[in-house]
Amino acid sequence: MNIFRSKYKYCWDVLSKDHKMVFISGPRQSGKTTLAKEIIGLDFTNLCHFNYDYLENKAKLIQEPYFFQQMNRQNNSTPLVIFDEIHKYKDWKNYLKGVFDQFQGQYKFLISGSGRLDTYQKGGDSLAGRYFLLRLWPFTLGELGNDHLSPEAFLKNPIQIPDFSKSQKQQQIWNDLANYSGFPEPYLNKDPLFVRRWTNTYQKQLIYEDIRDLAQVRQAENMALLFSLLPSKIGSPLSLNQLARNLKVSFQTVSSWLQLFEKFFLCFSVTPWTKKISRAIVKERKIYLTNSTLIKDEGSSLENMAALELYRAITMWSDLGYGNFSLHFIRNKEKEEVDFVIARDNEPLFLVEVKSSELEISKSLKKFQSLLGVPAIQLVNIPETARLGDNILVTSIVNWIAQLP
Repeated sequence: MNIFRSKYKYCWDVLSKDHKMVFISGPRQSGKTTLAKEIIGLDFTNLCHFNYDYLENKAKLIQEPYFFQQMNRQNNSTPLVIFDEIHKYKDWKNYLKGVFDQFQGQYKFLISGSGRLDTYQKGGDSLAGRYFLLRLWPFTLGELGNDHLSPEAFLKNPIQIPDFSKSQKQQQIWNDLANYSGFPEPYLNKDPLFVRRWTNTYQKQLIYEDIRDLAQVRQAENMALLFSLLPSKIGSPLSLNQLARNLKVSFQTVSSWLQLFEKFFLCFSVTPWTKKISRAIVKERKIYLTNSTLIKDEGSSLENMAALELYRAITMWSDLGYGNFSLHFIRNKEKEEVDFVIARDNEPLFLVEVKSSELEISKSLKKFQSLLGVPAIQLVNIPETARLGDNILVTSIVNWIAQLP
């Protein structure tokens, strides 16, 4: 099965046309190399691919810093230079700054890495103004389920009744994502045994090698134990104090480990929305996993998959410049809650509630939708369902998410 990442190819075309470097960050094995192949197409003559993980490339960088000048230019097109995992080089920011300042416009530069490249900006010489960031995620239904590339129409009206003409195809993609995850290798393999082997190897590699070596973590076993507890915490505000007591480590240690998990895209956090919400909880966050197959509870898995789809969408919209988007949830001290608030430039844009099969609109969703004065969507795990009234859409989770640009 051949899947072209047309949405991300479109993002590259938009971001690279201004002659900035494009940083592509995302989880390990999420398809960064495949995306690079999509970008270059069949034109390998104008490509220089540098991977810092290879010893000979490290030596080349030291001996001949501008080695890419040796490539043969063809067809009068702008050559593409790919720096893979260059953030592991100690002086990488100063190096890329020098490369960009000297060769801007003569080359296109794609910088990819398995860590969050935006967090490596702190300290040293700044790259501000020299790059755009594109965050690459594993496959999602919003990416694979439709061909829409621009968020503009969707953001004007997020409560449009979905098109059911591709419902069967969309449902199959959703089922495959639930069973095999969106990581390209297990998703395309579609073998449950392979998925288990791949998942175990992937987690061990990240926690016991990448994260431990980078952060010099001494308690890798406890850190792995913490991650193993997260699938049971999906959908509820996360108590770091309780986790610290269970693991017999400090609050600061748990907090730093969770930050490392986010840095390497094992999970992401969602903060509470408090504006105009009386007695809102303000401190505890929710955690969602990049790999939903780790979650055994069906309701929690459904919510996690929805969170991942929304998070992919808002990061892409932000990267393309449609606004500064963020994902939140609402919960007050009376335990009234809404699963998700999508905000743009710190203003609520629309609400999303995830239910397994309840067609009756959630009372909390009605309350907070009226209070904030924005559209709301209640997603249910029932195919080809749609009912719109009072600025609230009750519809199939699969059909609505499939139209996320």
